[in-house]
Amino acid sequence: MGFFQYIKSKEFLVTIISIFAIIFLLIFGLSSWLNYYTHHDEKIEVPNLEKMSLFETKRELYKSNLTFRVIDSASFNPDYPPKSVIEQNPEPGDFVKKNRKIYLTLNPSNYRKIEVPNVLDQTKRQVVTRLKSAGFRIGKERFIPDLGKNVVRMLEMKGEELKPGKKISKNSIIDLVLGDGLEGKQRMDSIAKLDSIPNG
Repeated sequence: MGFFQYIKSKEFLVTIISIFAIIFLLIFGLSSWLNYYTHHDEKIEVPNLEKMSLFETKRELYKSNLTFRVIDSASFNPDYPPKSVIEQNPEPGDFVKKNRKIYLTLNPSNYRKIEVPNVLDQTKRQVVTRLKSAGFRIGKERFIPDLGKNVVRMLEMKGEELKPGKKISKNSIIDLVLGDGLEGKQRMDSIAKLDSIPNG
């Protein structure tokens, strides 16, 4: 059989069809395998983990076939429960593949502790500025008989003396004990002098 006769024969047509069928099956099979292996068409929506504890986070991600890793702790935020999720990456609503790792930033258990600066014998204005810049809040004021008017003679917290150098939580409220410039003593002396003046 000549070449041109073979091309026109049924046998050649069947061979060509068979070759194309095999090529198609190979391409389809390889594509299906790649899709299965890489989860190409599988998309999972990342849940919102904000304010969840680690236990709740683990349970939520397990349901979605996702995993997590804690990468950082932020500065303490009182609007979030301690040890809860503040930030996550990828963000809620993003679509990811199965077993994708979600990176979490957690809220610390409390404010970090810092040293109380030595602000004794300084003016109220200086002390307020230094304490606030260090991260503390200013509470009540009370005055004691002292020559230095509005000079801080003592720091207190919850009714107890607070020594400089002591470590307390950032954002703590510190009360000020100030000198009154002996105004109280002057008033008492004035009253005593008036009482000593004879009537009439």
